[in-house]
Amino acid sequence: MAIAACFFTASLPNNTNPKLINLRGGGGDDSDDNSHNGDGDSAEDKNREEAMMVLAEGKQSLESLPKDLAAAIQAGKIPGSVVSRFLELEESRFFGWLMQFGGFRERLLADDLFLAKVGMECFVGMFTKTAAEYERRRENFFNELEVVFADVVMAIIADFMLVYLPAPTVSLRSPLARNAGTIAKFLHNCPDNAFQVALAGTSYSVLQRLGAIARNGAKLFAVGTASSLVGTAVTNALINARKTVDKSAAGEVENVPIISTSVAYGVYMAVSSNLRYQILAGVIEQRILEPMLHKHKIMLSALSFAVRTGNTFLGSLLWVDYARLIGIQKAQEEHKELTA
Repeated sequence: MAIAACFFTASLPNNTNPKLINLRGGGGDDSDDNSHNGDGDSAEDKNREEAMMVLAEGKQSLESLPKDLAAAIQAGKIPGSVVSRFLELEESRFFGWLMQFGGFRERLLADDLFLAKVGMECFVGMFTKTAAEYERRRENFFNELEVVFADVVMAIIADFMLVYLPAPTVSLRSPLARNAGTIAKFLHNCPDNAFQVALAGTSYSVLQRLGAIARNGAKLFAVGTASSLVGTAVTNALINARKTVDKSAAGEVENVPIISTSVAYGVYMAVSSNLRYQILAGVIEQRILEPMLHKHKIMLSALSFAVRTGNTFLGSLLWVDYARLIGIQKAQEEHKELTA
């Protein structure tokens, strides 16, 4: 939910290609078919020509690139600016290692601040969620510390995926087999972020963008449910240990319901978190902040940090209200009344 922004930004290459503005949202309606440019040449041919020129200038060959990237270049799916960005990242030992992994490669090529945003979420998320828990619970904060701990553990486990899954990407996926099902083919062709800017030669229909929300929602439901299972299991273990040590706590502290809490958190992430992070990454950052501040990385990181911190705090408040609304968490004073 937040980013140790300035620290991560300092490790990024400084000579970012200005052509990447088109990739990150520099205007243009990407819902139109951009398969041809003004001279009548196909966008695929232009992309291929640009990419090969960048490779030649960098004294690289297609054979030296990852297979998915080489195939995308041959198919004319990515412009020269993306290839240039790849070569810049390869110069860093750390980023070069990270680019071996397809998911990170697609995201780093689309957003040079992707790792900074991951750092923000994991670093600040813990503190903003704890602050939000205190804001909602106040005098009951320490009495409900086990529940607070469960919420924070769930959040930290999920933070990475909340940045990773909705992040805009440069799609390098190979086509599915011909015998793949209709639904599988449809979801395969959906963008990773419903609002991301399409590259030249690529366009997404409204249905595909809606499909991106549904697909990410399903993934985040699984992530949320799994992270909650871990968090509540650890919390219940701590509660039972506390009851063993302090016999007086047996009547005032109850175990957290594992199944209902886990499913509820999965639903919350699939709906609330999914929509908030899709809008944050695809609209606020890629379409608004990055086109304005792409040459001012520190300022861009600072604003992204502020927006993500606010989003994290809001999400924590919404989760506490939602959990109490559906009855999986009760205020400590309510529990005392029931057991009095």
